[in-house]
Amino acid sequence: MKGFTKEQIISAVAGAQQEAVAAAQQMYAQVGERDACGFGWVDIFVERTNSKEAKALMAAGFRKSYRPKTLTLWDPAGLPTQSISVKEAGAEAFARYFRSQFPEAKIYSGSRMD
Repeated sequence: MKGFTKEQIISAVAGAQQEAVAAAQQMYAQVGERDACGFGWVDIFVERTNSKEAKALMAAGFRKSYRPKTLTLWDPAGLPTQSISVKEAGAEAFARYFRSQFPEAKIYSGSRMD
């Protein structure tokens, strides 16, 4: 993600969150609360967590992970549900959209049951 401005990164995160919300709402319409409880998140790998790109990601809501050179955004869709399918759909849509804006980004969705 080198060579991109803070505004471009923040704009991509905002677009990715819109995609995450849309995907999560669509999944919620299918499964509702009748699903396993769980969490969803997005991990992005950076060269340094104090780089300009990492600081832009943190300004957009990402936080340092316990893993080195990794930033995490929990529940990118932000829907008030515990359904793991909804959380996964939001995280996957976020990663897919962000990767379409920054093809070289190492961004992945993750989830786990509660």
